[in-house]
Amino acid sequence: MDPFDDLLLGVRAEGALFDRSVTAVPDAPLRFAEGAALTLCVPLHGGGTLRGGSEERPLRVAETAIVRGPDAFTFSGNAVLLVGTYHIRREVPRRLLRVLPPLLVVPDGDACDAMRVYLEAQLAEARRPGRQIVLDRLLDWLLVCTLRDWFDQPEAAPPAWYRALADEVAGPALRAIHASPDRPWTLVSLAREAGVSRTTLAKRFAEVVGESPLAYLTQWRMTLAADLLADAPSTTVATVARRVGYADAFGFSAAFKRVRGVSPSEHRRADAERVDQP
Repeated sequence: MDPFDDLLLGVRAEGALFDRSVTAVPDAPLRFAEGAALTLCVPLHGGGTLRGGSEERPLRVAETAIVRGPDAFTFSGNAVLLVGTYHIRREVPRRLLRVLPPLLVVPDGDACDAMRVYLEAQLAEARRPGRQIVLDRLLDWLLVCTLRDWFDQPEAAPPAWYRALADEVAGPALRAIHASPDRPWTLVSLAREAGVSRTTLAKRFAEVVGESPLAYLTQWRMTLAADLLADAPSTTVATVARRVGYADAFGFSAAFKRVRGVSPSEHRRADAERVDQP
């Protein structure tokens, strides 16, 4: 696993709208309701214009758009669109949301071109069992392709951790942290993963990622812990502490409050209140 894998691990399409013919005029565009954290739009035929907030971009066949929510957006044009929505409620994938623009459009690569052909074949088989699941999972694949292609574009300004994955020194240390966040990592053991001295790792990691390896490790552990506390309300703080690499609840709680500004119990209580709200 690496940071990109982890951020997308729990992100799933929720009921793709498919085979939807959109015929709109400028004064009556199709409006997509607010609420979704991400929306993926794939024109299978035709094209038009996406508008979200102050952003406006044309969208044509062989392009894929991602709109960052939760605000509503509109599409004007004459097209057949495949649309998938993503509701993101946890801290790990929110790290991804924070580095995305409100609206991005990228051309498909070879893998996504092949998938588009398969998508159209699935759309033609209206009564085949499991069609909705197939469409949702294909959209998940397209989301990953689109985000990866976006980060590789010059205008994308990808996050430091994404660029660091290709670095010979910082990359192995990053992957080791994400593969086993519960291990008792030290600068020495992370440097061993990278095959360099601890001085070399500390210097290079800070240059590429923007913070020290152990500071990054702490931030990542606290992000994981925030989701563990929310997703398993019956799990003790001590158990969560062990799952993210802390030997005792006291040290973990101190680190959690230092990083996130509230105690583990306060975070869990606040998350439960948000879920209970209508």
